[in-house]
Amino acid sequence: MTDAPAPDDDAVPSARALLKERDYLLFWGTRWTGSFASQIQSVAMGWQMYALARQTRSVEESAFLVGMIGLAAFVPVFLLTLPAGEAADRYDRKKVLLLCLSGEIVSVLALAIASAKGWASPGLLLVIAALFGASRAFFAPANTALGPMLVPRKLLPRAIAWNSLAWQTASIGGPAAAGFLVAVSAQTAYFTTFGLYLVAAILVLSIRKNAKPETNPGSRWELVKEGLAYVWRQKIVFGAISLDLAAVLLGGATALLPVFARDVLHVGPQGFGLLRAGPAMGATLVALWLAANPIRARAGAFMFGGVAMFGLATVVFGLSKSLWLSVAALAVLGGADMLSVFVRQTLVQLVTPDHMRGRVASVSSVFIGASNELGEFESGIVARILGPIGAAVFGGVGAVMVTGLWAWLFPDLRRADRLE
Repeated sequence: MTDAPAPDDDAVPSARALLKERDYLLFWGTRWTGSFASQIQSVAMGWQMYALARQTRSVEESAFLVGMIGLAAFVPVFLLTLPAGEAADRYDRKKVLLLCLSGEIVSVLALAIASAKGWASPGLLLVIAALFGASRAFFAPANTALGPMLVPRKLLPRAIAWNSLAWQTASIGGPAAAGFLVAVSAQTAYFTTFGLYLVAAILVLSIRKNAKPETNPGSRWELVKEGLAYVWRQKIVFGAISLDLAAVLLGGATALLPVFARDVLHVGPQGFGLLRAGPAMGATLVALWLAANPIRARAGAFMFGGVAMFGLATVVFGLSKSLWLSVAALAVLGGADMLSVFVRQTLVQLVTPDHMRGRVASVSSVFIGASNELGEFESGIVARILGPIGAAVFGGVGAVMVTGLWAWLFPDLRRADRLE
């Protein structure tokens, strides 16, 4: 009789093994709920800003003010994220998350009350956007660095994949939900967000494992410099996070959805909800496919292909005059973004040691924040010059060009194979 083959000690356990990790499940719930809430808040603020501005301003001027929300949120992210990464590698990561969630709860409650009382104004929205950005600056590195502390080393690849899945589905499904909530009222969206932030805080409080990292020697500035040097040396890490910056910075057409819904497609708040649901539908389908069929080879090629498809779908969306073609283009856009970011974030976390995760995550969040918030600002500026349709087409073409340039500049990233 032939002996049975010995078990493969290096095999990655199935996703079911994660279900036995209580603290990780609580963390996953916090990650999804907090991300879902922040996306609803961001979309509701953009819609409300545009509605308020259009009372007295032109389409182009109102689109510019929508972009200013992105700039107001990005400035504190840019100023605070590197110190925030150092804090995530020095202090208890659960406590950092609770402080961030407290700041977000206060900001969204202020928006909800102001909207219900009729006190909302463009100036107030910009101030709240800055406070929101300050909270997210500390939230991102602490959240990213906490997850790997809650699972055994052998489960880390699976946990990273599901962390990315939580963030991506929430970050695209959240705006879809926001579209329908703002169709009721802005305060409905804000009060819903308030409740979600409370749930996220309760889940963090329920985590039992120690969340304080090993003490890193050296001054704060030395630790920040060490993190920056590590990102620069690791070309796969630098290439992956800079690709997100360049592509989404140019292809941020979703920031202009309030403009397209109201003054290009003329579909109102209900149509706005459908447009916001488009990326969610595509992202959900791709997320389910990735969960059942994890990428086993040619990860880099999948990532670059996703970014290129993201740019092409953005061009189609910009040129579309039909609501349903626009929704379909956004669905393709969302699915492509899900694929590329899933691969990108998994690669970055797999090659980063635990004692560096907070600082690497902080650098990554600067790039992601720049791509999202500055992408909104860029779209507003270009829309002011070329109009909303020209801005979307310009951004989509730019994203495709960036794909080719980064594939040439970072050959190791292009040749990346297995996500293990």
